[in-house]
Amino acid sequence: MAQASRYETWPVRGRLRGKNGKKSKDVSGIDCATAQGFPRAGLVIDDNMQEAQFVSVKDGEIVAGDMITLIDDSFDGKHLELDGESVAYAGGYFYVIGSHGHPRDSKRRLHPDKDAARIAAQIAASSQIVRFRSDGAQATGPIERTAKLRTLIAQQPDLSSYQDRRLEKNGLTIEGIAVRRGRILVGFRGPPLKGGRAAVLSVAVEGVFGKVAPDARLYRLPLGKGTSVRDLATFGDGVLVLAGPIGSGPGPFEIYWWDGVSDNARLLKNLADVVGKSGKWKAEALLPLDEDASGLRILVLFDGQKEAAPVIVSVRRP
Repeated sequence: MAQASRYETWPVRGRLRGKNGKKSKDVSGIDCATAQGFPRAGLVIDDNMQEAQFVSVKDGEIVAGDMITLIDDSFDGKHLELDGESVAYAGGYFYVIGSHGHPRDSKRRLHPDKDAARIAAQIAASSQIVRFRSDGAQATGPIERTAKLRTLIAQQPDLSSYQDRRLEKNGLTIEGIAVRRGRILVGFRGPPLKGGRAAVLSVAVEGVFGKVAPDARLYRLPLGKGTSVRDLATFGDGVLVLAGPIGSGPGPFEIYWWDGVSDNARLLKNLADVVGKSGKWKAEALLPLDEDASGLRILVLFDGQKEAAPVIVSVRRP
């Protein structure tokens, strides 16, 4: 925890499960059923899994709970991951969104022609939003899945030509979800938009889970050149935006405030002193906790660290 040593760190009691039953090193999203008080019943997603995990967020620790299976996609007899990147809770439902992107393949093992069927299957598995009713501690309704967002993305001129590309080629990939006022807000890590802007697509909840018009709207947030959305979280009357590099290199990682309805965003905190310069600390998810006269307390989780290495940061009040 060298880089985060100046900050309060929280232990995990139990085990946040990752691939093959090991401790997760790929936590990518968290949200809770209540926005105030402790303990809070919540859900965590690891992007290498078909499952999510219930947790209890206490003031000082995270307690791991039961798993819940979200998808059952497979190819050639093997499970395919959702590549779940973010979690939101609204209206009695947990929402988990897949990356909607080309599978990660840093070692170039997937051939675009020979492995075309596998790549297509993996993209289909990750191109889903999953939701289920929950009291926070368990599911109280059936799992619902939708792939409608993929079609809506294809209708956006700024995004469509980047679908199914590799991430290192500015490929389209999603890393954030929030649900606010009957609309799903989807934050994109890629592609970058002109002028140092990052994309957030807003669609009606029932436009993807029901039969109403989706009324898609694309917002372009000024997060800076080479910077994109890593997570979204509703708070009060707006949205917290965790921003980070589009590529896999080091920062900047920052937290912004966005009103949810404009193309403007305001910087609240630069996380340089938390993540350091090595590139090993990659802020991946955030959960607003509480606020007082001194500011807002936020739980930040990190990709590539065992059980997300939870750290508490404070920002000025939005």
